[in-house]
Amino acid sequence: MAAGVRVGVDVGSVRVGVAASDPAGVLATPVLTLSRDFRGERDLDELAGIVAERAAVEVVVGLPRSLSGRDGPAVAAARAYADALATRVAPVPVRLVDERLTTVVAEQQLRAAGHASRARRRVVDQAAAVAILQSALDTARARSETGAEDGAEDGAETGAETGAETGKVPE
Repeated sequence: MAAGVRVGVDVGSVRVGVAASDPAGVLATPVLTLSRDFRGERDLDELAGIVAERAAVEVVVGLPRSLSGRDGPAVAAARAYADALATRVAPVPVRLVDERLTTVVAEQQLRAAGHASRARRRVVDQAAAVAILQSALDTARARSETGAEDGAEDGAETGAETGAETGKVPE
């Protein structure tokens, strides 16, 4: 795995959680939660600014498939968001990764840590973004340690060629 900061994104219908890794790609940490802006797309612009400011080498967007692996409306929304982001951050690759249950796990962890319901709502998307990014980092590191091909994680969609030319995240 090449060195460099990676940004993780949890796309929700109301908020977008953002996380970032250290330059070595070892640890994901929360950055912030953005409010979705469907009309002005300020969330996408702000996220593109974070990618540029941190000189990110990759963006990892969670793909919320159902437990059965089927695509639902949330998957379509995440794909559209990733495509829109890819046009703003090109040539930085944007990759979709399977994120089943990350928000549920993040919610449980925050509840167990004693965060009140209102406080959890403000940070659960960041925690989910951390889980998405940390999983991608761990998988990439394990693959490189075992000599496996760098690329898509299990259940992930690769975006190694992401839309620098087309502005679209490949399926």
